[in-house]
Amino acid sequence: MSIQNGECEDWRGRKADSKKQGGIRAASFACVVEVLENMVFLSNATNFVVYFLKSMHYPAAESANMVTNFMGTSFLLTIFGGFISDSFFTRSTTFILFCIIELLGLVLLTLQAQYSSLQPPINTRPSRSQATLLYTGLYTMATGVGGVKASLPAHGADQLDHTNQRLISAFFNWFFFSLCTGGLIAATVMVWVEENKGWNWSFKISIIALSLALCLFAIGFPIYRHKRPIGSALTRIFKVLASAVRHRKASVVEMGNHNAISAAKRTPDKLRFLDKALCDDTITAAEVDETKTFLGLFPIFASTIMMNCCLAQLQTFSVQQGNIMNRTLNNFKIPTQSLSVFPLTTMLVSIPLYERFVHSFGSKVSPKYNIFLPLKRIGLGLALASGSMAVAAVVEAKRRSAATQNDAAMSVFWLVWQYLLLGISDMLTLGGMLEFFYSEAPDSMRSICTALSCCSTSMGFFISSVLVSFTNLVSGQFGQEWLGGNDLNRTRLDLFYALLSILNLLNFINYVYWANRY
Repeated sequence: MSIQNGECEDWRGRKADSKKQGGIRAASFACVVEVLENMVFLSNATNFVVYFLKSMHYPAAESANMVTNFMGTSFLLTIFGGFISDSFFTRSTTFILFCIIELLGLVLLTLQAQYSSLQPPINTRPSRSQATLLYTGLYTMATGVGGVKASLPAHGADQLDHTNQRLISAFFNWFFFSLCTGGLIAATVMVWVEENKGWNWSFKISIIALSLALCLFAIGFPIYRHKRPIGSALTRIFKVLASAVRHRKASVVEMGNHNAISAAKRTPDKLRFLDKALCDDTITAAEVDETKTFLGLFPIFASTIMMNCCLAQLQTFSVQQGNIMNRTLNNFKIPTQSLSVFPLTTMLVSIPLYERFVHSFGSKVSPKYNIFLPLKRIGLGLALASGSMAVAAVVEAKRRSAATQNDAAMSVFWLVWQYLLLGISDMLTLGGMLEFFYSEAPDSMRSICTALSCCSTSMGFFISSVLVSFTNLVSGQFGQEWLGGNDLNRTRLDLFYALLSILNLLNFINYVYWANRY
């Protein structure tokens, strides 16, 4: 039997059998693979700054920027990976392809870490060839990460019954749980390996783990169901937009296009101007609806970026706070890189509790008041982001006061409060985004729409850098830069956190407006 575009097929190209392909067992492969892949990504991303500083001898500020750019680029490239996944290959094939690319980049970085001839002498910047090898490996890996993170969650959800929204929601919750588990392993086991066994062992373990993830994913091919792509959705969207602009002054009725009239009556008021594109006989109502759905997601996507500015602080200023606070616990000094254990543990604990609450109360609450629905869940996460920054501002004010007036270092565990709130905020927001974007996306664009959650993270990191620079520029005009210099005891990080709290509160109000209109 021939397979039509967009239909599910098995690994041999035949029509998928619902009894043999798909289901929870097939979807669980994506969760297991995510643990290993995210462990590899975060263990390297978290500790690259030390590697660049101590082994490649880049300055501290440049090392930090290199890591930020690597992470931002990796998440931003999920849009490219999603486009490839939706337009040209099945999502499983896309994962295999980009996982191999990520592995290739990791091999290049491992070779450089293994041989001293590929590294610069002490107190010397890398030569042009050494820097070329480093950046080639780094951004080859970033390209692979982008494709993997775009295709894997959408592939996992494809295995499930789309009429069971509760099942789709549970999958994305447990996928997020797997993501956090990989991060926790990176922040504990891999940090210990890097500090006690060296970079060589860390890179080798990463290669083994990523290779194992690739093999595990390939083993599941006989039980996967694969959705054949139907061409470039972005091309269709651009065609609809161009036609709508070209016919912006035309009346559908005056054009005499009966199909357009019928479609215009069916379509909602949202983005109604796109109905003008139906005056073009080469454009169908389905293509217009696809464009409306995709563009309708953008206000929700844009409203989540500010929350990710808060997450960026966990890997920048919060780490710097931890460095000068008391990190001793029963004669054991907590490594700075392991401070991310706090938010990761919070998220790991909150996900099973959340699932328990949904199972117990989700079906008993009317949709109007059900906070477990994706849009309401995202809104609650955004509100908590504002609260987390308010708490962070208070804690930093107390820490700074203790350090400057009493010459005492507060316990690092005071940071747990902001980590706790922001961890729950991330669980609610990112988990809700994954579910919402996948469920609302056109069937032909589920990878690229799911990738919007990662793109939001990327833009949050980049905007955080811009916000820091802008804050220093403005505050410097009034006498003192809030974030100037390297000594946190002389800066006003508490005021910056307060600013983030206010901006996130305004962002939450903006989100409520768009969510109510959706």
